[in-house]
Amino acid sequence: MRPGHGEQLIAEGDVALAEDEERLVAAFRAQLEQGMWAAVPTVAPSGRREAELVRSFDEIPRDAERVIFFPRAAGGAR
Repeated sequence: MRPGHGEQLIAEGDVALAEDEERLVAAFRAQLEQGMWAAVPTVAPSGRREAELVRSFDEIPRDAERVIFFPRAAGGAR
């Protein structure tokens, strides 16, 4: 996602197909290399929507429908 632009599809495919998985891994890595964070949306037992941060493609659950990329916060402690 880019601020002010809504959702944008970066890549989609079936991780069970080697060709698709390679393309998805490449797209995932490209986003991380651009400084983005990645999270997988989840639903807690209470029904509350949450997200789990992931740092590598292998951390993404195989049944995940999407991965959300967002920019890291600017600034920080000095």
